[in-house]
Amino acid sequence: MEKRLYGLRGATGALNTEDSIKKSVVDMCLRLFKENFLNVDDIVSIQFTITSDLTKMNPAAALRKGQNEFDVSPCALFCSQEPVIDGSPERMIRLLVTAYMPENSTLHHVYINGAEKLRPDFVKK
Repeated sequence: MEKRLYGLRGATGALNTEDSIKKSVVDMCLRLFKENFLNVDDIVSIQFTITSDLTKMNPAAALRKGQNEFDVSPCALFCSQEPVIDGSPERMIRLLVTAYMPENSTLHHVYINGAEKLRPDFVKK
């Protein structure tokens, strides 16, 4: 089976608490991993951006600490601050997973917890 590199996107809203950030990140990531049938060996990197009003926990650390269902320890994780743009939604964590998947895969992006407004075209009805 031929594989190619894909980019999977997601976003979630969270409150500025460790528990909320951890739960939101884990829920978003596990859903994205499961819906896309990802294996940890196929993941190249996981990149997060976070709005400046979320200061209690780094999303990469939240993913590592917040679950044991999907071992991300071999994965490259990275986090940076989302650009500050007037009118942008507050308390958002965005995600880009680069992973090898079978050619012609159908991608399932995950937007939850208020992030649906960012990409309504990706939201499942």
